[in-house]
Amino acid sequence: MINLTTGQLEAWLAQYLWPFLRIGACFMMAPIFGAGFVPPRVRLFLAGAITFIVAPLIPAPNVEVFSFAAVVVTVHQLLIGFASAFVLQLIFDALAMGGQLLANTMGLGFAFNVDPLRGVSTPVLGQMYMILVTLLFLAINGHLVLIEILVQGFTTLPVGMSGLDSEMIWRVAQWGTQLFAGALIVALPGMAALLVVNLAFGVMSRAAPTLNLFAVGFPITLISGLVIMYIGLPSVLAAFNQSLEAAFGLIRTLFQISP
Repeated sequence: MINLTTGQLEAWLAQYLWPFLRIGACFMMAPIFGAGFVPPRVRLFLAGAITFIVAPLIPAPNVEVFSFAAVVVTVHQLLIGFASAFVLQLIFDALAMGGQLLANTMGLGFAFNVDPLRGVSTPVLGQMYMILVTLLFLAINGHLVLIEILVQGFTTLPVGMSGLDSEMIWRVAQWGTQLFAGALIVALPGMAALLVVNLAFGVMSRAAPTLNLFAVGFPITLISGLVIMYIGLPSVLAAFNQSLEAAFGLIRTLFQISP
């Protein structure tokens, strides 16, 4: 007969609970894992499976589970998980925002579709960019890199009373500028080219006032926008790859992992 004491149960709970909270918090917000089409049960199962593998390999924190210190440790683990997922999610949101800006400029702002990643209505152009960068993220094994960083983080930033300091939190907050910078990288070339097209229509309206610009200008603007988008697509994917490397670099810095 196996006799289990209260101390043993608390030790096992401490060994598995806080790693599960850090990994689960990351999976709830991270791209792909936190998408709307992924059921919460699947996320919890993945987080539990990784925790079951990783937890026995890391030292258990010397903190009582039912104490005020345990609340502090829980907050730290949730904050670490959410911060790492937030850094990655901004890269994807920047592409979606850039696609929306470009769609509004080229006349596709009225074309909405349900985004499977979030379950909300978004312009089809932004959704197309999201699908492309999601496939690129999976093709370069970005999801595996995220899991690897999370696992290594338990060695460099172990579970305990210490978590992200104020400097790291401030760097995560500053990373929010990538949302607008990435959107401009996607939308600015197309918006500038379409501005030239609109200026040309303005000149035509002055030269031929009877010309119906709504009947002629809309198809030309739409076709020009599609051509510009097709030409600039490789540069958009390259910019996303660079932003993704910078995001993983920041996450490694949060976990104090040397490059």
